Amino acid sequence: MEGESVLRAAGDAAAPEVLALAKVVAKLRAEVVDLEGVASVTAVLERAKGVVMAQADVPADAAHQLLLDRAAQHGRSLLEECWITLGRTGRSPAENPPGAAGPARAQAPAPEAPEPDSGSVFRTGRFVIGAGRPAGNRRILARLARELAGVRTPDGVAELLRSALGEPEDVDAVMIYNVSPAGSLELAGHAGAGDATAERWSHIPPLSGVAALEAAGTGEAVWLEDPDRDGGRYLLIGDPPERWPSRAWLPVPGNGPVTAVVGFFRTRHGPFDARSRTLLRRAVRLCGGLLREDHRLRGPDPVVADVDAVQTVFDALAGPAVLLTPLRSASGEIEDYRIEAASSESVDVAGRRGKELVGRRVLETYPTVAGTPLWEGYLETLATGTVYEGEPFVYEEVTAGVPQQSVYSVRAARLGDRLVVSWIRHDASERETRRLADMQRLGNLGWAGWNLVTDTITWSDQVYAIFGRDPALGPMKLEELPRHLLPEDLPGLSSAVRRLLGDGRAIDQPFRITTRHGVRHLRIVAEAQTDADGSPIEVHGFFQDMTAQRDTEQALLESERANLVQRGMLKAERALAARLQDTLLPIPQQSLELAGLRVDVAYVPADSGVNVGGDWYSAIELPDKSALFVVGDVAGHGLSAVGTMAQLRFTTKGMTITGSPLPDVLRLLNTLLMHTAGDPYSATATMVMGRYQPWDHRLTWVRAGHLPPLLIRGGEARYLPQPDGSLLGAAFDATYGQDTIDLLPGDHLLLYTDGLVENPGEDIEQGLARLAETALRLLREGRGDTLARSLAALRPGNRDDICVLDVNVPEDT
Repeated sequence: MEGESVLRAAGDAAAPEVLALAKVVAKLRAEVVDLEGVASVTAVLERAKGVVMAQADVPADAAHQLLLDRAAQHGRSLLEECWITLGRTGRSPAENPPGAAGPARAQAPAPEAPEPDSGSVFRTGRFVIGAGRPAGNRRILARLARELAGVRTPDGVAELLRSALGEPEDVDAVMIYNVSPAGSLELAGHAGAGDATAERWSHIPPLSGVAALEAAGTGEAVWLEDPDRDGGRYLLIGDPPERWPSRAWLPVPGNGPVTAVVGFFRTRHGPFDARSRTLLRRAVRLCGGLLREDHRLRGPDPVVADVDAVQTVFDALAGPAVLLTPLRSASGEIEDYRIEAASSESVDVAGRRGKELVGRRVLETYPTVAGTPLWEGYLETLATGTVYEGEPFVYEEVTAGVPQQSVYSVRAARLGDRLVVSWIRHDASERETRRLADMQRLGNLGWAGWNLVTDTITWSDQVYAIFGRDPALGPMKLEELPRHLLPEDLPGLSSAVRRLLGDGRAIDQPFRITTRHGVRHLRIVAEAQTDADGSPIEVHGFFQDMTAQRDTEQALLESERANLVQRGMLKAERALAARLQDTLLPIPQQSLELAGLRVDVAYVPADSGVNVGGDWYSAIELPDKSALFVVGDVAGHGLSAVGTMAQLRFTTKGMTITGSPLPDVLRLLNTLLMHTAGDPYSATATMVMGRYQPWDHRLTWVRAGHLPPLLIRGGEARYLPQPDGSLLGAAFDATYGQDTIDLLPGDHLLLYTDGLVENPGEDIEQGLARLAETALRLLREGRGDTLARSLAALRPGNRDDICVLDVNVPEDT
């Protein structure tokens, strides 16, 4: 249909060969569309046939028939049956064996350094004997809350959940799906599943027997704990039960319908106990702010003016305080609170403060307060209006990488249907802790200390971030460090460690490590505290991540290199285009004699830029002794403009030599450009063209969106009235008229491009008037023989190419 519309638009003016070519193009386009539709289904069908062939030991035709029979038996479409067949098969061992660590990384890690031997400086035994520390559910949730502040994508959420829950819950993979308006599942983020598995399960149509869809529809978690039983009821998303014998699908809670679900895939056999279920639910609730859609699409608050007024009061307040709106379930029970306003000194366990807390939920900021006396106090205050003033209580949090207990006193008062909550922290070190955290964050550095007497290693939060290490694992032991170093940096850091721990001297040493995010450039600055004998008993210092600085330096070098390459390519293209232009469009050094006329030609390229323009001319004698004059301007610059110029120039010459009428020439040139609109060198163009007959001194001329010719006769200058004609390559249905004028002895007729008259910010009429005045003045000064070249020379600093053709009828004609 598209090809037929093109042919109809081209009209009868299109040459037969052009019409034939258009038909072929239209047929090929239709075939490509059909092939794309077939390929989208064929890929899934062929993969499913291969699975059935391997399982049933049957040929391809029999496998296809089996799929058809199964689909008919269960009332499914063939495509749905293919999806289910693929879902019930696992990947091959070579693709991802059971227990694989996770998805392949885009950047291959550097070779690991060898394990430290007995003589290595990376041995704790050379200095002290240390011990680890356990991690519990509260620390896991605190870590999630803290690190969520730096997560911005579903992939990041999935990786954070997998790393936090991997050791305590044997969670090997996490997959996060969004529920589309059509009811299908679209994979939004994953970690640990592998790229092949993620691609296979990236889209799940709205089928029955899908646990993730059931969780989204009911709003309740689905726990898959018995592979044999669950495999009969549900389509098991992901790899087979041999790798993940238990899995769970949890809806992301929010206002309105569920829009996201999170799947946890465990390597552990057996059911999820109560502690595990609670932990997973709290983890999903904690991440809900980044996953659900309604946290950004929530409607306007009907009392937003009151909220703004409270925020104004909070801005002037000298202590921590927040305004909470209760969030109720369908049954009316309060399940959480949303922070509507917050004072600048309000801060949560993740370090977010002030207005960074607005819009978040209480269980995202302080996940362990649910079910505590404080939570019950909130409920009572809302119900009775009684001001709640709780007794000081102990709250455990992680500060600077070290779990510590802080004492708080909380006060809650009802304000309408909301709560105003303020609190006091009874620790004197809060300000110093905040300043230290800000300093580390701004400088991308973290402090560390090692007590060599008690073998106590302390890391701040930022050091964990720098090394990409799970805080639940605790600080890295000295023996672990070489496994993360690039091998070539091992000797230098070994020498620095020996100076610090052996000799007690300060160090400032750069080195590189490998993390799951790639290579990082670090710097360690440390000093030792020694005893009376000069032996180190404690070391302290900081690690600084210099990766961004190194990346910036590298990016600048690559940018400079790319700029040099680009300049060279542009210069080479300009040189090539200029040589082509000189070959195709030779500029005469003196006037031409054609059909009894004197023709002066001028061409001046633009002063600025590296690209050659598409201005051109043609002045030739035709077989009947008449003369053809053409001036054209192709849109754009560079090789594409030169290529279109050559195409138009040679086609114009060929068609006029065969005797084609000038309007027909323009119509066919327009059709030619329209049919090449999809080519890399396609463009639009303007033209003015005239044929002069010496036997009756008559000029027949046409135009295609070009500026009008200037006629100078008897000391006066005027622009010729213009026949119809739009620019070439703009529309199939363009029409072109023609006009005639008899030239008299002494006449000058100027054909030119817009570079001769246009100035930035100036109306075109001013430029045309200036050209007429200048041409008259030059003729009065006796410069008629070089009028074109003189006009071009008077345009210094031209921003565009200039092409001028002066057709002069001698006085003695």
